[in-house]
Amino acid sequence: VVLVPEGRGIFGPMSVAENLELGAYLLGGRTAAYQERLERVLGMFPRLKERLAQTAGSLSGGEQQMLAIGRALMANPSVLLLDEPSLG
Repeated sequence: VVLVPEGRGIFGPMSVAENLELGAYLLGGRTAAYQERLERVLGMFPRLKERLAQTAGSLSGGEQQMLAIGRALMANPSVLLLDEPSLG
């Protein structure tokens, strides 16, 4: 179960790529499974692919919401709980 809280909860000083990597911390590193999940998330949110090196705090509100949802999807949850997904 993964929760995407209201207000996004991203790590602003970190890059988009680092935020996504945190979502897959249970994989224990950049494995083939990590790469597969990353490609899936970036396929869903191509805007994030353009901004992988950018700091998360500099994204627009909508892009930050995409990042928060993408980070949650990196964990490959069975259940995804979204609190105010249209915020931003």
